[in-house]
Amino acid sequence: MYDLGSGDGRVVIMAAQKFHAEAIGVELDHDLVRQSIARIQKLGREKNARIINGDLLKQNYGSADLVTVYLLPESIDKQVQPLLDKQLKKGARVVAHDFEFKAWTPEKVENIADDGEGRSHTLYLYRK
Repeated sequence: MYDLGSGDGRVVIMAAQKFHAEAIGVELDHDLVRQSIARIQKLGREKNARIINGDLLKQNYGSADLVTVYLLPESIDKQVQPLLDKQLKKGARVVAHDFEFKAWTPEKVENIADDGEGRSHTLYLYRK
């Protein structure tokens, strides 16, 4: 699985821990990458969790079974969606957090009224 714009690495780490997935985060911010890597090492998850310090638009996601995305709509619509359209294999899933892919029809939409911290969220599931 890939987490685009992985931030502090929490999605990558959870996928590696809870689901034993080969989890890869892509993050441009060097400080967030260092924090993520340090946490992965502290938890002993180096075998199945890693972070790429780089531009998410310059990666190849052809091997992905799952891609998670928490990015702004402008990035999704103009850059990420066309890239994933070209690269993702048939059956690959994409989960978008709060901002949908306007050119795609979600297979499922899940509304979370309260995440435990008083915030609401919407998750969109797409399948290639």
